Amino acid sequence: MISEAAALWLLATSAFTSATILPGSSEVALLALLAKFPESAAWALCVASLANTLGSLTSLLLGRWVPPKTLPSEKVQNYFIRYGSPALLLSWVPLIGDALPLAAGWLRLPMGACAMYILLGKTARYGMIILLFFWK
Repeated sequence: MISEAAALWLLATSAFTSATILPGSSEVALLALLAKFPESAAWALCVASLANTLGSLTSLLLGRWVPPKTLPSEKVQNYFIRYGSPALLLSWVPLIGDALPLAAGWLRLPMGACAMYILLGKTARYGMIILLFFWK
């Protein structure tokens, strides 16, 4: 039997790794936690959103270490030139979401704005998953 605290830690670990190039399935962990501890939905939303955001910020910081000679694709550069930090609202999208923070870091976008947009996007995604879980 797993405790609520342990389930939240597992969710945090899964959410963090899911936002990096490491494999993870935070949605499955979130749904498992909600099935076992439905009263913890608010905590689950906070933990998953924060851990997933921290994972993306880790990728963003890694992107800042990429040498200037190694460019993101022209398509990604043009995307960020056009939309800037708000593009990171889509950092939750599978496949492209992992690359967006890396590119934002490489392009040296402002860290505070990036963190805010990443957190908003991730929270909206997990919030929708939780709402759909409880939809009757």
